[in-house]
Amino acid sequence: MKTRERSAAGGGSGRQSVPAPHLNGPGAGRLPVAPRERKPALAALAVLLILVGALGATVMVLRAGNKVSVIEVTDAVAVGDKIPAKSMQEVMVADGTAVDYIRWDQREQVISQWRAATNLTKGSVLVRSMITQNSDVLAPGKTLVGMSLKAGQYPNGLANGLTVAAYLVGNDAKSSSDSGTSTSGANGTGGASNLISDNLVIKHFDATSGGNFGDGSASVTVIADVADAGPLAVASAAGNVSLVLVPSKH
Repeated sequence: MKTRERSAAGGGSGRQSVPAPHLNGPGAGRLPVAPRERKPALAALAVLLILVGALGATVMVLRAGNKVSVIEVTDAVAVGDKIPAKSMQEVMVADGTAVDYIRWDQREQVISQWRAATNLTKGSVLVRSMITQNSDVLAPGKTLVGMSLKAGQYPNGLANGLTVAAYLVGNDAKSSSDSGTSTSGANGTGGASNLISDNLVIKHFDATSGGNFGDGSASVTVIADVADAGPLAVASAAGNVSLVLVPSKH
């Protein structure tokens, strides 16, 4: 009886029992977690890519905003003529293009060494193909014709580089109209219109008196088609030619 009582009272080795863990406790069912692996190289690469992208965007914005000073022609200039300083002005255009602009700081060289390689219209921005160092530039099939005009045979505002039309006037025009024959050259329409050419470019204009107002005599040299040169010279020699300013297409 004593032995049984001691055993029931926790005898034996004298060890106390440990309570079993609760299955629904805070640590129940949780697996061990491995520590996270740090990758500093990938993080540095990501930062580098962000910086490169930002730098590229900045460069593109700066290039788009970059401007350079170039030469704009403010008056019409005939092919083969020099471009005077008074006919130039500075304008700003976007840089970084493939267009071979003539820079504003090259204007002195243009004035002294270069000429118009083609007919330059007002507002043209000079590029390399528009100028030449040749002094006798004329397109194939073109020639120069000189005329002496009196008051009333030319309009106000004539200047180098402008385009004019030439008409046969006076008795020769009346005879041509009555006979119904053509007096015009390659560009003329003939008949009652008496048009000699509507595509003459003024190479040189000099009003000898009365100023540039059409009220005095003037010496005019024009660039004409070879086919129109004969009729134009004959009409001019007889004093039977009149010039009309052709509106600019630009």
